[in-house]
Amino acid sequence: MTHSYDVAVIGAGIAGSVMAKSLADHGWNTVLFDRKAFPRHKVCGEFLSPESLTMLKKLGLREAVASLKPCTILRTSLILSRGKPLQITLPGTAWGVSRFQLDAVLHHAALRSGVQVQTETTVTSVKPSEQGYLIETKQHGDVHAYQVRAVIAACGGTGLPPFHNQHTSDVRSTQAAHLGVKSHYEGVDMGGVVELYFFEGGYLGLSPIEDGRVNLAALLERGKFPHAEKSILGLIEAACARHGKLSERLSTAQPVPGTQVAVAPVKLTRKPMAWYEMPCLGDAAMMLPPLCGDGMSMALRSAALCAPLASRYLKGDITLVEWEQAYTQAIHREFKGPLMWGHLLQGMLTVPYLPRMMFAAARYTPRLADKFVRATRLNEAEF
Repeated sequence: MTHSYDVAVIGAGIAGSVMAKSLADHGWNTVLFDRKAFPRHKVCGEFLSPESLTMLKKLGLREAVASLKPCTILRTSLILSRGKPLQITLPGTAWGVSRFQLDAVLHHAALRSGVQVQTETTVTSVKPSEQGYLIETKQHGDVHAYQVRAVIAACGGTGLPPFHNQHTSDVRSTQAAHLGVKSHYEGVDMGGVVELYFFEGGYLGLSPIEDGRVNLAALLERGKFPHAEKSILGLIEAACARHGKLSERLSTAQPVPGTQVAVAPVKLTRKPMAWYEMPCLGDAAMMLPPLCGDGMSMALRSAALCAPLASRYLKGDITLVEWEQAYTQAIHREFKGPLMWGHLLQGMLTVPYLPRMMFAAARYTPRLADKFVRATRLNEAEF
């Protein structure tokens, strides 16, 4: 039996869930696939920037996320192993909320809008057909077929859907030497501040989230920790050992069992790709350096840019080529600046002694730090 839908979204993270909900709200029969079960923990800073909150409101999702009682965040503290922390006031209120809770809320919102959510479902092929595309999936050993008019990829930065003539390894080939690790902790009083610690081999962020817990997320150079215990908590312990202030900060903290997750490789140098046989959203389209802390905002924005174009295509108002051109131009226009400055900042902080010089300059000229923060953020006036 072949199931028929107007559109399929592959990947049920933030970008995919919001995209599917937006299409369903426009009246399109939508199916949303993800190969894993939800809710689940993900490697993520779990930080919703002020720009994210603005977009959640415009997308009709702010109240749903507010029901999770996220932690209010107003400042960021950047901390080297020596010297005073650099305090930066955020350009508005941010929230700290776990992906475990956030993804579940977005799925419920999509379901209420009429989206058919299919988790623990692997998309095994996507083939063009006379009516659009034929998608084959496997769920608990059972094979299913779906006929759709359009397909949208929101499946993260680790790969694209298996299109009929696609060689994903060629498309995404890049050298990557980083991995991300994450764990929740209890017993740490953050006071509504995100703390970023820098040390040889990477950096680590502490962000307060709901229920008084703290999310720890770190980006580490894989080759810089050869003697660390081969576990997530072992890598975190090895990272903390390189920063006395961080080690002291977590001296009384207790990891929350079951919240430890890792992801590798983290491809920081991957080039943006708004379209590859189909529109790409979120991390499937681009990778903002995690240091910038605005990945969730970019996921939301890519969905907000793509949804009205997808609706126009399904109505017959524009062709597939026009959809591709308009979406690619929009991604380039709105993300070029933040991506450029984000990669520049990421690279500068890996040069020996340069971070200390940058921090000193920012203390004497506070506007410099504010400019860097704003340069890596999206412009809400254009949304």
